[in-house]
Parts: sequence; structure tokens; C-alpha cells
Amino acid sequence: MKDTHKHQGLRNQLVKTIEEKGIKDKNVLKAIAAVPRHLFMDSGFADFAYQDKAFPIAAEQTISQPYTVAFQTELLKVSQGDLILEIGTGSGYQTAVLIEMGAKVYTIERQKDLFKKTILFLPKIGYNPKKMVFGDGYKGLPENAPFDGIIVTAGAPMVPKALLSQLKIGGRLVIPIGDDVQIMTLFTRTAEKDFEKLELGKFRFVPMLKKKN
Repeated sequence: MKDTHKHQGLRNQLVKTIEEKGIKDKNVLKAIAAVPRHLFMDSGFADFAYQDKAFPIAAEQTISQPYTVAFQTELLKVSQGDLILEIGTGSGYQTAVLIEMGAKVYTIERQKDLFKKTILFLPKIGYNPKKMVFGDGYKGLPENAPFDGIIVTAGAPMVPKALLSQLKIGGRLVIPIGDDVQIMTLFTRTAEKDFEKLELGKFRFVPMLKKKN
């Protein structure tokens, strides 16, 4: 499948939609305008790629709603060269948005089939994470910490302590917390043992599960 002028036009409309919903960060909007979302979706859904909706992908997972991707990304305050840890690679769409913004992305996926598919797919369309790991997102990647930002793209029943400990001072963790409905939560590390917490409204995500083989 190709990326055409028509697709670009649809992306520009999508950007307008999420801007109207309150996304202000120009770099986030630019990244959403650049990443060909239709390539990340099963062909049956590709025609709907630029609607602001979540859609099913393999392994009973979803590709997040673009507004949600933009909302979480905006909270991270990504700067060029930032080290970002992503928990839940999924289709790789969020990964691509972060790479498009100049982040060095480390990403973990616990669904084997999805991992195998995405690790091959992302470089094919020009997006190269620093590291892609099949493993348990609850543990993070201590060997590559500390991170400027950590983004969790699945609903977590609680905040994994390991993730908080892997933030730089000044670093930000964006995580949806809860069971059926999640509260988007931002933790900012203000000192070695201190974190500021901000709750930012309700969202729905697939649940974050521990490593399964």
C-alpha cells in the first residue's frame, strides 16, 4: 500500500479535528500529519484510518484513537533527542509519532505475534526505534534508564514502581490507571524521591498484562 496525496489530505483533516479537540503542541500535530496511519492498519480498516477512532489490530489489541495518541504525546513534552520508553508497542503507530518528533524510542511489547510483526514493519516504512523488546512492561528497561519520558499505552491497574524509578529528575510518566475505565495520569519526577501527580480525565484502553509466552 502506498502513501498518496489523498492520504495526506485526509491526515491534514485529522489534524484539524484533534486541534479542535484541544491539542496545541505544534510538533505533535506535525507528527500526526506526517505518519501514514493507514499503513499500520489491517487492509479492511485502511479506508477508515483517518477517522478519529480506535480500531482492532492483531492479538486482540487496538490502534489507539489519534486524539488519544496526541493527548498522551503532548503530555510527554518531547524534545529532539529525548530518550522515551514506550510500554506497549502495539501496531507501532505511537512509536512512529515519537520518532517523527525526534525522540530516541525504546519500546516493549508483550504480545509475541504483534512484536514479531511490528519489529519488521517499522523499519520498512522508515521508522527505527533505538530498541524494541519482547517483554514485561511492568519492569521497564532498567539497563537503558533513566528516561526523559515514559508512555504507557495500555490500562494499568496501578503505577509500576519500576517505571517511576526509571525516570530522570524532571522526567514525565504518562499512564492510564484503572480497570474498566482509566484516568490519564501524569507523574513528574521533581527529586530523587518526589513525584508530582496530575489526573487528566477518563479514557479507555486495553488492559496492560504481564509477560505471556
